[in-house]
Amino acid sequence: MTTTTLEANQSYRAVLRDRRVAGLLLGDLLANAGTGMILVAMPVQTLAIHGDVPRAVAVGMVEAAPFVLSTVLALAIGLGRVNIPPRTLLVADCVLRSLTFATLGVLALTGRLTLPVLIGGLFFGATFRMAGASSRRLLATSMVDGTGRYAVNGLLGVNTTFALYIVGPVVGGLIVATTSPGVALVADAAGALILLTAVAASTSRSPSPPATPSSPATASSSAAASRASRRPRPESGWRILRRRPVAARLLVVEFFFNFLYMPIEIALPLFVRDRLDTDATGLGLMWGALGLGAFAGAALVNQLRHLPQRHLLIGIIALWALCPVALATVETLPAAMVVFALGGLVWAPFTPVAYSFLQSGLAPDEQQQVVTLWTTGSMVAAPLGLLVGGPLIELSGTAGGMVLSGALTLLLVPIAAFAVLRPRSTA
Repeated sequence: MTTTTLEANQSYRAVLRDRRVAGLLLGDLLANAGTGMILVAMPVQTLAIHGDVPRAVAVGMVEAAPFVLSTVLALAIGLGRVNIPPRTLLVADCVLRSLTFATLGVLALTGRLTLPVLIGGLFFGATFRMAGASSRRLLATSMVDGTGRYAVNGLLGVNTTFALYIVGPVVGGLIVATTSPGVALVADAAGALILLTAVAASTSRSPSPPATPSSPATASSSAAASRASRRPRPESGWRILRRRPVAARLLVVEFFFNFLYMPIEIALPLFVRDRLDTDATGLGLMWGALGLGAFAGAALVNQLRHLPQRHLLIGIIALWALCPVALATVETLPAAMVVFALGGLVWAPFTPVAYSFLQSGLAPDEQQQVVTLWTTGSMVAAPLGLLVGGPLIELSGTAGGMVLSGALTLLLVPIAAFAVLRPRSTA
């Protein structure tokens, strides 16, 4: 894979000097804050309208609904030859999301929202969810050259950890406690509109120069140039991965890194209650510790830009694998918070480092297919990991499940080393 020299990677401050990049990232930050509110508001809203449907089943259906159509579209783009510009996909996602959540929010506020309507709204309203998520990254990194890609990916990680997992849930909790979940739904719609405005402002083109009369020879050469500039249909992501085994192996690592993390989300509430002997407050403190550690880790990506990214990627996987193992051995809440915060610190740089390394080895016309596949694999790994995590924790126990999660993650280290340390000529 042809990578930019590490010394040339720009800092966060350098890429933010470009107003287009800064504007798009600001819109992404505010949109993530709106989505973070939904993490708290959606379960509360679901429990208020589940009716005769069992609570766990209702929450599961609501959580799964946004993945169905969005996965189909993302796979069509990643594995097929559907060629839709990232800007178009992101605009479509913002428009559909704002309309959907505004409608659901109004229905919730007026007491007319039902569970089938909520599930149906999320089913169709999230059609561009995964494609839009990858398009944010593609659009933002396309605004800089190879030396700025690492910083942009890092700043996208800062946005996610700070807005989606820290600010959003806190504000969403306050809104739900003082008003109604419907207000949070409307706020998420507003966040999508803000991102839409940022996309429009940051990607607006300068006016074309006025046309001038041209001779027949000039017109003929222009027509020939136009014909020559026509590109063939894009390759499918599958063919690209077959030709670039490094990207294929990294996709496997990306999927299982997220897949093997999910049992921890199931084990943690039980661990807090049984081992740490605390209540929901303790669970909130644990997630807060992870969020703060992750935010620090995302910010630290800026300082890691001069390190070899291949070895950094392997080190992140190994260090995160030790986190659930260490967590299973502690018996007090303060100690558990420290371990979880350190886990967030080492986990957060994984995504920006992995995406930067991946994108540096892809041609411009290969970016959308492969990055969309990566985003899809990362997001689909979550519900699949949760499905497997439940039986795993039941069979092995809370502490045993966390140790098993860490041990299996450690097995990814040699796979990751094989993926990224092979000679460049094999890519």
